[in-house]
Formats: sequence, C-alpha cells, structure tokens
Amino acid sequence: MNDQGHNAPYWWDEAAPRAGNTASPPAQAEVVIIGAGLTGLAAALPLARAGKQVVVLDKMRIGEAASSRNGGITSGNLHLSRQQLIRRFGLSQADAVEAEAVAARANLAEMIRDENLSCGHQPSGRVIGYLRPIDADAMRLEADRMNHRYNIEMKVLDQQQMTEHTASQKYQAGVLRPDIGSIHPGQLLLGLADRVEQAGGAIITETAITRVQRQNSQFLVETHHGNITADHVIVATNGYTDKGLPWLRRRLIPVISEIIVTEDLGANRVRALMPKLNMFGEALHLGYYYRPTPDGRRVLLGGRRYSQDPLISQRQLTAGLIGIFPDLGDVRITHHWSGPVAFPFDKLPKLVVNHGVIYAAGLCGSGTVWAPWLGKKAAAMILGEDSETIFAHQRMRSLPFYHGTPWFLPLTMQYYRLRDRMAAKSK
Repeated sequence: MNDQGHNAPYWWDEAAPRAGNTASPPAQAEVVIIGAGLTGLAAALPLARAGKQVVVLDKMRIGEAASSRNGGITSGNLHLSRQQLIRRFGLSQADAVEAEAVAARANLAEMIRDENLSCGHQPSGRVIGYLRPIDADAMRLEADRMNHRYNIEMKVLDQQQMTEHTASQKYQAGVLRPDIGSIHPGQLLLGLADRVEQAGGAIITETAITRVQRQNSQFLVETHHGNITADHVIVATNGYTDKGLPWLRRRLIPVISEIIVTEDLGANRVRALMPKLNMFGEALHLGYYYRPTPDGRRVLLGGRRYSQDPLISQRQLTAGLIGIFPDLGDVRITHHWSGPVAFPFDKLPKLVVNHGVIYAAGLCGSGTVWAPWLGKKAAAMILGEDSETIFAHQRMRSLPFYHGTPWFLPLTMQYYRLRDRMAAKSK
C-alpha cells in the first residue's frame, strides 16, 4: 500500500473550513460561546432564535477542529460498558445513561431533518466485530432487552451472518445496531454555522481566548482581539481546550485520534468489501472504526495514535486496514489527518457549571452525537428550559499536579494495546 496521504481531512474536499461572519468582538454580548464546533453551534442556534445576542468565538476557522475531523459515525459510544456503569453508579443511573444515549442519537437525526442540513445522513447501521467467540445467548438476551425498551432492532450476528456485512475474515461474531448511522461531518458543521448566522448569531474566528473572569453578575472574556463583557459564558472547546481555560484543561485528557482514506476504489469494489455499506467498529479497547465514504467509493479507517511520527503512524493505520481487508494491500492512501478528542477522568461526558461558567465537554471521542445534545442542554440552562441530563450530576475531577499534559497516556495506551493483543491471540 502506498503511503502518500496528505494531512487535510477528506471532508474538506467538499466542505473546507471558512471564516466567520463577523470580524472582531463587540464590547458586550448576552451570551459568549467559546468554541465554534458542533457543541458551541448547537448551543448558539436556540439562543439566537430566542432573541439573545450571541457571540461565538473560535481560535481557528469554522470547521477546522474536531467537529469536521471525525469519522462521521453517529455512534454516541461510551467507554464504560453497561456492567461497569451499574457497578459504579447503580442500576437506575446506568439505565439513565443508556436512555440518554438513545435520546441523543435521535436528537441529532431530528436536528438534521428539522434544519434541512444536507450532510449525507444515512441510517446505515453499525456493526461491532468480535475477534473471538462470544456468549451468544447472553448477548441475545441483552439485545432483546434493548429492543424491548427502545425498539431499535439490535441483532447478534454469528460468523456466517457477518459475511452478509463484511468480506473481512477477522471476526468471529458481531452486533448490529441499526439506530447508528453516518454523516459527512464537514457539511453538517458548516450547515449548522449557516443556521446560526441566519438566526443573527455572530461567529468570530481566529480569535483566541486568553482568560475568562467573573465580575459580579457578569463575565469578562479576554481575547487577542479585544474584550467582551457577557451575561453568560458557555465553554465548548473539548479536545482543543488550551491554557486560556485552565480549570477545564486540568479536567480533560486529550487523546489524538487519526484517520486515513483510500483512493477511489469504485463503488463495486467497496460494496464487495462492505455489502450493506454499514459503519464498523471493533470490540477492543483500541480497536479501529471504519466505513465507506458517503459516495460509496472509498474506505475510511480511524483509530488512536501510537506514534508521533506521521509516517509511522500512517503505516500503522494502513497495516490495520490491510489486517481487516487484505485485498487492499495494493491501494493508495490519499488522506491522513489527526486531531485531539477529550476524556474526563471518569470517561463520561460532562455538562457542569463552575463559578457561573457553563462547560460542555469531555465527549469521549463520540462528539458527533454528544456535542449537539450537550450544546442544546447548555442553551436550555440559560433559557430556563429542560436542561436535565445525567451528565450534569457527576463531579468533573482532576489529578494533583495535572495541568492538561497527559504524561501517563503512553503507558495507558501500551496497557490497552497489550490487552487487545492478548484478546486477539485467544480467539
């Protein structure tokens, strides 16, 4: 496989980042939102439509950060299993987290439909592949429970049934979730930005925040291009949180995720690999996720970064792709890019208030679903509407002497890689 991919996201071919509609910050605003990704824009839209003077600030351009760098799979995954949630929080809270994930996926689909956002949204379904035999009876019971509660038609697939979805011989079994779909994330973000601007919201790009201070009942937001006094502040920076927001930075673990996309393989070859054009993931701690591109002519694959050398990193991803589809050993990689996602220390998304500032962050690599949901809830807090979420009821913790540089992450990644290798060898 030829590793010649360039470092701009594939999504930018059709939805390149752009500047906002306002050149410099005003002196005052009712609401300042820091971060023009899906979280910030999903908060800005209902606020602007409610007549609030909304200013969205971003240190980059619209569509330059994580909201248009992801794989475009509407999973809403959480990194804690249901059993882990039950052990940590009890059955009722575990049920609440599960129900909220279903509601957040539905919220994304409703937003795309109601706003008429042209972003290639498809109910493609997602298949999780298992590298070793599973307890099929137990998993079918779990599928029955989910189907009865949420009517989502989740299915457990044996090895023969997996061949209906993938040409890969890597998996022993799988689980199909038809309620998970696909989007073009760049188009989704730019479309949402258009709606915010049409509603009267100001989006100011390439404007970094240096500090947010509370001043009695208001806030002073300091930027490189002037200061803004605001009645409310929402912080929606997630993996791009920098030293200008030290409280949040101390409570997030940034993790680099990266993606490759193949050259145009043609629709027939892609469909031979993924006959139903599903989204895919792997039942591993550091498994790959992959999918056909929206036009059905390329294969996209993503995972966590293991090396700081871009060439080595790309080769590791391409090796992962060939491990899934050996027939792709002769194809060229045309795109390779990366970006940080963010995890709180308890691996659950957060909507918290600290000294009056609203923080919606810690999206755990599943921001396509959680970002619009938590952005909407953050706006509802200001509007006095329904802002209830299970993720507002856990503390956002940090570690002593941690200031946002995860020195412990390489060791953690090696630990999970070892566990994944052991799981693969035991199949």
